[in-house]
Amino acid sequence: MTEKSALLKVENLSISFPNDAELTQVVHGISYEVFPNEIVGIVGESGSGKSVSSLAAMGLLGKNAKIEGELTFENKNLLALSDTEWQKIRGNKISMIFQEPMSSLNPSMKCGQQVIEVLQQHKKQSKQEARFEVLRLFEKVKLPRPESIFSAYPHQISGGQKQRVMIAMAIACKPKLLIADEPTTALDVSVQKEILLLLKELQQETQMSVLFISHDLEVIAQLCQRVLVMHQGNLVEQNTTEAIFETPKELYTKALIASRPSTKNRVFPLPTVSDFLNNSVSTEAELISERQKKHEKIYANPPLLEVKGLVKKFIDQKNWWSKKVEFQAVKQVDLQIFEGETLGLVGESGCGKSTLGNLILRLDQPNAGQIFYKGKDITHLKGEELRKLRREIQLIFQDPFSSLNPRIPVGEAIMEPMKVHALYNSNQERKEKALQLLKRVGLEEIHFTRYPHEFSGGQRQRIGIARTIAVQPKLIVCDESVSALDISVQAQVLNLLNELKEDFGFTYLFISHDLAVVKYMADQLLVMKEGQIVERGEADEVYASPKHAYTKMLLEARL
Repeated sequence: MTEKSALLKVENLSISFPNDAELTQVVHGISYEVFPNEIVGIVGESGSGKSVSSLAAMGLLGKNAKIEGELTFENKNLLALSDTEWQKIRGNKISMIFQEPMSSLNPSMKCGQQVIEVLQQHKKQSKQEARFEVLRLFEKVKLPRPESIFSAYPHQISGGQKQRVMIAMAIACKPKLLIADEPTTALDVSVQKEILLLLKELQQETQMSVLFISHDLEVIAQLCQRVLVMHQGNLVEQNTTEAIFETPKELYTKALIASRPSTKNRVFPLPTVSDFLNNSVSTEAELISERQKKHEKIYANPPLLEVKGLVKKFIDQKNWWSKKVEFQAVKQVDLQIFEGETLGLVGESGCGKSTLGNLILRLDQPNAGQIFYKGKDITHLKGEELRKLRREIQLIFQDPFSSLNPRIPVGEAIMEPMKVHALYNSNQERKEKALQLLKRVGLEEIHFTRYPHEFSGGQRQRIGIARTIAVQPKLIVCDESVSALDISVQAQVLNLLNELKEDFGFTYLFISHDLAVVKYMADQLLVMKEGQIVERGEADEVYASPKHAYTKMLLEARL
């Protein structure tokens, strides 16, 4: 490898941004190389500098950023390029797949046209030639019905399909270097596996180099030949993938690896990175006998919530003149949730998990079936009765940033549901309760007057949790509530959810596509496929010996 000339060479790279009157350095003198025909992974928590350093290699940091050191591509100094020179390289020789395809794709343009633009910009193709090439690319990235997706807008296709459109766009000009920034983070396990296999195939076929950024260590282990580990703007370790995972040298690397929930054993609480760095790890595996005793107590009582024969249909109509097609998202679902348990619900995107959650929350009306809460039929509740139910059954959202009002301080956001449900006698009492809740979820009183944009993703999720528990609910639906968090923050939030469950007696319906997370949290497990529950049982038993072929496929896709 040392005989090859590096395709991308980063030497003593430092990046600073203006903060009031001063410059704040966020990347501190990092050095690494990416060689031709190589896949290199970058791992680290949010804020470690992974994405910022890669955006520098794309010339996308803007004029305010102060960049020091050397950044060369094919022996060309990238830091000395003019805007015109960057336009010839960006999207052509160096390309990027961004984390969130919905915000990266233009919602007002059809998918095919967006890829055509790239080809016409760099390859000077006619519209007909570009169209033919885009359809070929769509087939290459294994998009179903390429012609249909060519004419579809981004909101009309699934998350996995949007990510494939982004990949088609990124590889359209056969780049020498592809930077993939968290391209599989929000995808379910089987789609994630398909995308990783696709990237591997494309890399082997075109022999391009890939710089793959992720906080998911298992993805990095499957895909990459070498790994760079970043922490607080520093490159703390780099080595072959095998060496990083089998014999990590740095304490931080060991901490990242240990913070991931395991599908094999359950440890409480999950060790976090800060636990390792502060040398305060003291975890114990949950004893099987204790788990059985807890379950005997939980399941000796009648269910808190029961669903019988639930059906939800949607009408799919692409445009005014096309034929209406009926789509059944939830098909004759039966389930029971017992007070004090965590019921895990897993399945791929589009299987009906979130639709089922919305029906239980009464955010949507079923076409058939019944929902019983504390023995009472709540299927058709309206008005004041439904408003009272809202206090009892609450939701923790997947994306706390979009669920918090950006125009009001987080303290007021926590107080808002208390006002709606007329809890406490005055705003002063509500404020005192909000301050207590902020502390309980690991934040400070000074955060009360701050706005959502002033917090990290993990802090916003804690605020979302505080807002949810402010009305003292009985049942909480956690819909992909940790899927967008990096590995250490995810461990913190999972520990927090378990602590709150013990302290307040909450019951959770925990919806996720992440099998390790569900295994860690769940007492009982439901597996959902195409609107139906295909397997159910005690979580450990289902993971140890799955009976349905679909469950086996999900577990194999993750391993």
